[in-house]
Amino acid sequence: MSKIVDARGLSCPQPVIITMDEIKKQNSGEIVVLVDTDTSRENVGRAAENQGWQVKDIKEEDDGYRITIMKD
Repeated sequence: MSKIVDARGLSCPQPVIITMDEIKKQNSGEIVVLVDTDTSRENVGRAAENQGWQVKDIKEEDDGYRITIMKD
């Protein structure tokens, strides 16, 4: 089951910080990050990749983006 990080309504760098906190808790698996700006989408994806995680999927939703990141 994926862990969900809801960062909607937060300004950067807060979405990145809370995503990094969740990555530190998990060595592997899948995390879904909800953000509501293009900047947050780009920064969260880049930060996750810098930690060795892969951006598996990005879906645009009515109120932002649903970013799925994973690490085996």
